[in-house]
Amino acid sequence: MSLVAVVAQTTSAHGIGGAKDLPISPELAIAGAVAALTVSFTVLAVAWRTPRFDEATSGLPSSGLTRLVDSTAWRLGWRVVGFAIFAWAMFAAVAGQDLLTNPFFGMFYVWWWVGLVPLSLFLGPVWKALSPVRTINAAFAKISGSDPEVGVFTYPERLGHWPAAVGLFAFVWLELVYPFSTELGPVRLWAAAYLAVMLLGGALFGNVFYERADPFEVYSSLVAKMSPWGRRDGQVVIRNPLANLDTVVARPGLVAVVAVLFGSTGFDSFKDSQRWVKFVQGNDFIVSHSWADDLADNIALLVFCAGVGLIFAIGTMATGVSSGERRISLPNKFAHSVVPIIVGYIVAHYLSYLIEVGQDTLIKASDPLSDGSNYLGTGDWSVNYWLSYHPTLLANIKVGAVVLGHVLGVISAHDRAIKLLPQRHQLTGQLPLLVAMVAFTVGGLYLLFAA
Repeated sequence: MSLVAVVAQTTSAHGIGGAKDLPISPELAIAGAVAALTVSFTVLAVAWRTPRFDEATSGLPSSGLTRLVDSTAWRLGWRVVGFAIFAWAMFAAVAGQDLLTNPFFGMFYVWWWVGLVPLSLFLGPVWKALSPVRTINAAFAKISGSDPEVGVFTYPERLGHWPAAVGLFAFVWLELVYPFSTELGPVRLWAAAYLAVMLLGGALFGNVFYERADPFEVYSSLVAKMSPWGRRDGQVVIRNPLANLDTVVARPGLVAVVAVLFGSTGFDSFKDSQRWVKFVQGNDFIVSHSWADDLADNIALLVFCAGVGLIFAIGTMATGVSSGERRISLPNKFAHSVVPIIVGYIVAHYLSYLIEVGQDTLIKASDPLSDGSNYLGTGDWSVNYWLSYHPTLLANIKVGAVVLGHVLGVISAHDRAIKLLPQRHQLTGQLPLLVAMVAFTVGGLYLLFAA
């Protein structure tokens, strides 16, 4: 599938794949998914007529959990773990060899990018706790006697999450489009640039910069809204994940963030589809000029991300608005409903990849210099391919994750629509968004089967 499968040196039978992992009818899966969305919307229209998600009242406070997660030992423990993994990765990146067996590639593309999703889903905003840039920034502040929460300037509200969207696009471009993304130099340079920008931003704007502009913290925090852990009045609360999701703040650039995350996953499947491969390989001009091949991938990635954002914006804006509500503000206010869809596609697209290549990375991490060492004692372990050897189970999980993600997205959007839209448009106003989500479902499943 993507370049990272090459990094892990897995065979095609063990990649995340597409149709070969799905021994079921694609037509049946797509029809079932569309039916599930339609039925869900119909049931919601009849039985869900008042808002049920309220940040001020939802959730069960837990004083014990609050004391635990706010304790110095808890926070310091996460900082130590995060910085230790960061230091080991940097050791492999700086001192290791430029070989595909270098564990830095797996730690960068697999543990960091893909592994961040399940960790955030089950544990909450883990990147905020693990982030080495926050740790380094706090250490600098301690040495200088300043407060890491406060920067030289106030972060401009109009920027919102736009810097995070740009950072996320830069990452997926490196992974999916850049032709030298399996060479140590460019990947190491990208990581160094990220570190430099984050440290500079933290110094200028304080920790709010990481909450709004760090692509990985924004990504982690969004996915964490699907976890059962939340905060209210400083207390940790255990709440319905969809009620937690409803607390996402609609800042500028939020639609761009979810569009990049969703669109890039779709492009990852599309670039391996037979239709795209035949187009590239069958065009003599492209075959003769590798730069044209790269240009085609660049354009396709941009079209996928921009297309998702445009379809979603049109779907949310094509409705009536309440008095005083600006139509242009609706996309950001509904953007939280795309998060379950993103999580569903991440599970469908990367599940076997994360489990199997993640294991392979742990094995390679014991030999960061590629000289036969076994520092962590994991070098003689072997990868368990059990999930790939059960394709029917894997297929059901993948299709189920996509369908469940869309159904949860419809529920989230419906509850928000009841809050925002005028009563006469609360149901009819959701139809354009439902059409957009059906289009996402059909397109996503088609690409999942076509890869």
